[in-house]
Amino acid sequence: MRIKRNKRFQTEIPVGSMSDIMFFLLLFFLIISTLANPNVIKLTLPKAPDSETTKNAKLTLTIDENKRYFLDKSETSFEQLESTLAGLMATRTDKTIVLRVPYNLQAQDMVDVLQIGSRLQLNIVIATDKK
Repeated sequence: MRIKRNKRFQTEIPVGSMSDIMFFLLLFFLIISTLANPNVIKLTLPKAPDSETTKNAKLTLTIDENKRYFLDKSETSFEQLESTLAGLMATRTDKTIVLRVPYNLQAQDMVDVLQIGSRLQLNIVIATDKK
C-alpha cells in the first residue's frame, strides 16, 4: 500500500525582515532630508555670538564672492533685482527676506541691497554663523 503525502513543498521567500529594513531606510531618508540645507550656494557667512533660526520658509537672497545675486536658487542681475523682488513679494504675505552675504564682501554691496529692501518695505534678516 502506497501512502500519499498531502503536503507538498512550496518555495517561500521570507519577507518578515524585509519590512524592518524598509522601515529603517525610510527613517534614515526622512531624517537626512530634514537635515539637508536648502541653500546650495556655499558661502562663508559672518560670525555672530547670538544666532537665531527662522521658523518659516523665507525667501533667501544670496550674494556670492563674484557679486552674483541669487533669489532662492535662481540667478538674477542687480539691475533686475528690485523688479524681481517686487514681483515675488506681491504674492507673499510674509515680507521677510534672509540675506546671505559672504563675510569678505564690501559693505556697500550689502547697503545697496538694504536700500532696495527699504524702498519695497521689506524686512531683511542677515544670515550669520555661530562664533
